Amino acid sequence: MEPQSVTRILERAAAGHPSGAELLIPVVYEELRRLARAYMRRERADHTLQPTALVNEACASLLASEGLTWEGRAHFFAIASRAMRRVLATHARDRRAAKRTPDGVRVDMSDAITWAASTVDMIALDDTLQKLERLNPEHAEMVELRYFGGLSIDEMSVVLGFPKRTIERRWRAVQAWIARELQAEGS
Repeated sequence: MEPQSVTRILERAAAGHPSGAELLIPVVYEELRRLARAYMRRERADHTLQPTALVNEACASLLASEGLTWEGRAHFFAIASRAMRRVLATHARDRRAAKRTPDGVRVDMSDAITWAASTVDMIALDDTLQKLERLNPEHAEMVELRYFGGLSIDEMSVVLGFPKRTIERRWRAVQAWIARELQAEGS
């Protein structure tokens, strides 16, 4: 479906039109599944969460959010991407908690090594992005739009309202900051 059509449906949903929300999910579902598959490619091979489940949990989270409005297609997918990231981070934290006995000792070392090599990255990334959001919400939004939402620099320029060169410069700075933070955490 054309991006303009998605934007019109989002506008209807935001205006409270009853058919807006009903039309929205079927229209954006395949794009959300594409984003979810991209997320899942970054996860460990034996991950228990499948792309469809990730989309469903993210959609449930979005639909449960009261007062949430979207300024267009790109903004919707950025918010949906953030919801997916949070679902994955919560899933990883829950898995980490399940791996521990009450005294904090890991149960299975071979499984723990596999888990640590893959899942901790999502947790560290989520922690780093939460820190970035506290320090500079605009830069955190850039990461959401680019990395999780799959937006191009040109699309980010439109969504954020800055010239392309400004976005490119800030994106390089944000990438460097995240790399330093993750390296400092040992991820």
